[in-house]
Amino acid sequence: MGAELLRLLLVHPRITLTGVTSDRLSGEPLARAYPHLRGLSDLRFHDLEAAWLAEVADVVFLALPHMESQKVMPVLRARGKKAIDLSADYRLRDAQDYVTWYKAPHVDAAGLREAVYGLPELHRKAIATASLVANPGCYPAGAILAMAPLVKRGLARLDGIVIDGKSGVTGAGAQGRTIDPMYLYTEANENVQAYGLASHRHTPEMEQELGALAGAPVRVSFTPHLIPLNRGLFTTASVPLARPLGTPELRDVYREFYAGEPFVRVLDEGERPATRAVVGSNYCDVAVVADPRTARAVCVSAIDNLGKGGSANGVQNLNVMSGWPERTGLDAPPVYP
Repeated sequence: MGAELLRLLLVHPRITLTGVTSDRLSGEPLARAYPHLRGLSDLRFHDLEAAWLAEVADVVFLALPHMESQKVMPVLRARGKKAIDLSADYRLRDAQDYVTWYKAPHVDAAGLREAVYGLPELHRKAIATASLVANPGCYPAGAILAMAPLVKRGLARLDGIVIDGKSGVTGAGAQGRTIDPMYLYTEANENVQAYGLASHRHTPEMEQELGALAGAPVRVSFTPHLIPLNRGLFTTASVPLARPLGTPELRDVYREFYAGEPFVRVLDEGERPATRAVVGSNYCDVAVVADPRTARAVCVSAIDNLGKGGSANGVQNLNVMSGWPERTGLDAPPVYP
């Protein structure tokens, strides 16, 4: 996530990158760790010191392991700095959820109360005035955007929602010094694996945001899968309908809901989202089809897990916070093939 963020920020026309941190790579040139960035920056990695970050930057992105950003954020907030956190540390509104799902207490209650969930399609107005934005997780970004129009318009029953998510291996991050064997080439290649069964940490994030849209509690059954792609995330959500609706009616609801959104593309009849159509971009492609036999809607979305599911969405949040056009620095089309 951090590497992709650097790629985007180094060519952003309104940004000057003033510092980059890594305790493990402290003192090393940026291009040594990320050869694809050769010639774009002379910066060297600095130790992670919150006070130093507050001195050199107006806005700070944090791409740290979960439960680490909350140790840095209080210093940045005390110094009046804006921050966008790419970890899970500020996504959940209830501090007890961190004990339940992340097995650790949250130590920055004030920051948690202040944080705005960073999905512009839902919270644009709040993000514009926020000083602390919690960037969504990749699975929730794909799932929420796939279902939001139905839930918001009261067209979905709130029980029996089933979500299937499939992510490329970059969703696991760089893995640091230890690597889960699940992500080794020999295990991931030519293989599909389910994991986090009935226990994935993104579940409460989905329920929180969908519940806010519905104005009532929502419970979902979510199963993530690892697929042999570098990047890309595909979501299929089966949503029970509150009343009978056909595919054309559902598509009209989606087009109205996402009208004017620069990065959500509602596909035409016969078109289907595909990960290769969004890789390297901040786009989310969505499609919805009615299944009258089961009285459900099949909601499908495709995103780049490092793009709309991570760093590119973070840059969109920065643009909103700064009052810049949201496409600034994100205009490049997806990479194909």
